[in-house]
Amino acid sequence: MPVPHTWLGIAADDPFGPGTLPYGVFSTGDGRPPRVGVAAGAWVLDLAAAAYAQDAPFAEAVDAPVLDPLMAQGPETWRQVRESLTAWLTDPAFETALRPHLVERASVRMHLPFTVGDYVDFYSSQHHAANLGRILRPGQPSLPANWKHLPLGYHGRSGTVVVSGTGIARPMGQRKPPSAEDPEFGPSARLDIEAEVGFVVGVPAPGGGVPVSGFAEHVFGVFLVNDWSARDLQAWENMPLGPFLGKSFATSVSPWVVPLDALQEARVAPPERDPAPVEYLRDVPGDPWGLDLQLEVRINGEPVARPPFAQMYWTPAQQLAHLTVNGASLRTGDMYASGTVSGPEKEQRGSLIELSWNGEEPVELADGSTRAFLEDGDTVTIAATARGPGVSVIGLGEVTGRVLPAQG
Repeated sequence: MPVPHTWLGIAADDPFGPGTLPYGVFSTGDGRPPRVGVAAGAWVLDLAAAAYAQDAPFAEAVDAPVLDPLMAQGPETWRQVRESLTAWLTDPAFETALRPHLVERASVRMHLPFTVGDYVDFYSSQHHAANLGRILRPGQPSLPANWKHLPLGYHGRSGTVVVSGTGIARPMGQRKPPSAEDPEFGPSARLDIEAEVGFVVGVPAPGGGVPVSGFAEHVFGVFLVNDWSARDLQAWENMPLGPFLGKSFATSVSPWVVPLDALQEARVAPPERDPAPVEYLRDVPGDPWGLDLQLEVRINGEPVARPPFAQMYWTPAQQLAHLTVNGASLRTGDMYASGTVSGPEKEQRGSLIELSWNGEEPVELADGSTRAFLEDGDTVTIAATARGPGVSVIGLGEVTGRVLPAQG
């Protein structure tokens, strides 16, 4: 299916071309409150202003400082908005009416795009889980006994989810170096990143479970996540209840949410599962929700890893099914993340604990410096793209954060 041309003159390979049309929340510094926008090439369209100008039936749903009202409307409205946007931006008859509602993307400030409800982080890359098993449990099976039977995850802290560009203060906490007899208190010395993909719920579910087949009826869109991790804090606190302070200090998300409809060409079959999943986790034949996304991790502007999302063992549809199978409810704005994305090759590992093999093989940067873990002043950026219709590229934008000194 060819990508339509736009009167904005957007190149066919622009990651924010007419095949992407991601949603975000922006402000322009003119005193007006944040509002919903749609990225189109180098521009942002003020969606509510455009909708009112065209007397669109969904104008009130997009007239808000967050995406929540639009997300709650459901797939029929989501498709209606996207079809309208495509028509408005490709038919020259709309140019005169819509030009006044466009602003340059480089000039806007981006905000957290939705009100975060609950936050769950999964652990669904077999390569990542196996690497951590080899690093942290040498001589034992690399995967926990339950790993291939269900998508493992933990509940994160929604109140510290921040938008891309927010500075990340090095967390304080307890850590116990192997050589120490007692734990110490201070700033984390092993600050890490995790390159992940996030999914946000639009349509609520009061409980009772969302089947794998119901994924697209409830999930509004996709974005990027950096699940910052203090490995030394995490190691000391992890027994027996799992991640806590080593994870809860900050989770960064990209400002643009890409609708699922933009990723139809990127859908692929997930890896073969052995053993076969139990019934509620089985893929729907002919309706795969593996996604062929190519991530890139950069430290201070330099690429250090390119994790492939297509190799994730558990799909986002299976993650949602598992998240709700016990009767847990869904609310608009609930988000969940894939877990660290890693591939089989060293340059495909989505965290520094893997890239440096727990500090034994530091990553060398172009300026000659090395990183086992992050230093104050480091800037981490995670970007991602996917294949779109024809020769087009679907961009998920970037999530960026700069490490600040500890505040304690």
